[in-house]
Amino acid sequence: MNTHFLTRKRVAALLALGAANALAFAPAPLPNFLLPFVQLACLVGLAYVGFQAPSRGTAAASGFLFGLTTFGVGLYWIFISLHYYGGLASPLAVLAVIVLAAGLALFPAAALALSHALGAGPRASGYQGQWLAAAVWASSWTLLEWLRGTLFTGFPWLNIGYAHVEGMLVGWAPVFGVYGLAWLAAFASAGVALLMHARRAGHNEAQAATAVAGAIVLALAGIALRHVAWASSYGEPFIVRLAQGNIPQSEKFDPQLMKQGMDTYMRLAALPPKEEGAGPQLIVLPETVMTLFQNRYPPEVWAQWRDIAQKQEATILMGVPLHDATTGQDRYTNSAIAISGDTPIDSLVAGAVSHRYDKHHLVPFGEFVPPGFRWFVDALQIPLGDFDRGPTRQDPFSLLDQGIAPNICYEDVFGEEIIRAVRAGRDGAPGASLLVNMSNLGWFGRSWALRQHLQISRMRALETARPMLRATNTGVTAAIDPLGNVRAALPEHSLGVLDVEIQGTTGLTPYVRWGNLPVTVVSVLLLLAGVIMLRRRSAD
Repeated sequence: MNTHFLTRKRVAALLALGAANALAFAPAPLPNFLLPFVQLACLVGLAYVGFQAPSRGTAAASGFLFGLTTFGVGLYWIFISLHYYGGLASPLAVLAVIVLAAGLALFPAAALALSHALGAGPRASGYQGQWLAAAVWASSWTLLEWLRGTLFTGFPWLNIGYAHVEGMLVGWAPVFGVYGLAWLAAFASAGVALLMHARRAGHNEAQAATAVAGAIVLALAGIALRHVAWASSYGEPFIVRLAQGNIPQSEKFDPQLMKQGMDTYMRLAALPPKEEGAGPQLIVLPETVMTLFQNRYPPEVWAQWRDIAQKQEATILMGVPLHDATTGQDRYTNSAIAISGDTPIDSLVAGAVSHRYDKHHLVPFGEFVPPGFRWFVDALQIPLGDFDRGPTRQDPFSLLDQGIAPNICYEDVFGEEIIRAVRAGRDGAPGASLLVNMSNLGWFGRSWALRQHLQISRMRALETARPMLRATNTGVTAAIDPLGNVRAALPEHSLGVLDVEIQGTTGLTPYVRWGNLPVTVVSVLLLLAGVIMLRRRSAD
């Protein structure tokens, strides 16, 4: 590796670009409209440095430095959960965040090394060569983003596509999903970087502008796609209540305060409507509103919940950990259940309700123990930390003439899994017309995690053309329309309810039909084209 290339000035620039990139995934401190431009500018800077790298090693090191601060700054909130709520000593919590950031930074490092090996950069000649160089760079980046979101259960948080929930590229979200937006952003950034290099080196700027022109065309197409109606209304509009109890994480699992937290949510669910005749027909409460397994509560507690549903003439959708022994095996799941005014009490105590969703994509360390890491989990103070997985696809809840598909906490960061509920089941069961995310982000205090998660939910609404409802413990509780717009939201870390009218939708977007297959296949084909280009250059 040519160490002279990575001067102190370049190292500092790459670290600064990565840190600035971390600001692009949620509003505050930057305004929403600025996020895609900041992200593109940071990636242009990385591509510009990467294209100048004299070797694969220096290209990889450039990507690593950029990724280290992107993930270190963007995921700083993991320190809060490990130290303040997990009880891990501060130096160990800091070290854990650094190790995670370094591990995730290997993916942008590999992307730059791969694109460099395939000749993506100023060495490409001709109009076709310049366009292909940008496409190879974008494809390398996107495939490594996809691998990061897939390997070892996946962790796609801070995928660059999430910075483009607003902006010119967002119209492509229902077509190619968040990875498609990542490819488009990377392609545009590479094109600009190539043009900057050509201008600096005195090369043919017209050739270098080819990719920029292509990016502009794709952006204009994205604006046009924003006006395509991918879905239509389904059923009648109805009122939903989203509750936010704002129970501090330090109190949520405290045995002395558990009942107080549950009583808070009972009061919120039982509040009268704000307007006469506008009572909620669906009341959505966050993840683990009930902090103990359902069979550890007396029947009288479940009778209280049923009475609230009966008096409100509504269905209550709530998060609760379930201990299910009905199959002859003990299963422990992080689940969502629906309670109506006629739900049998004994079914609630047994956890054998007709409308039940068991979380499928569990959080490593928080909800299951990865092999070899029992020692790390034992060092933390995390309750309810070893769950069983739910089935890959579970039928939506058939309620209010809608198909309501719950997902729990960070499950909605996996768009390729969310779309399973939107598609029809193998037995012909209809797909979801409405998505509901139930989360407890109290683990992360007053951090960016809350707003980053809101942006992720907005992307899922865009990809599926479905409304997304978010009921969270501390924020951001919100109603998102099928175009990804936040129709209404409660302030973070506040106590309250959000009563909002919701309209379900039907119809399948291209992304729901095909998932990530098109963008991954196209990326692989473009990399193969890069291999051919490299061989031809070697033959010449």
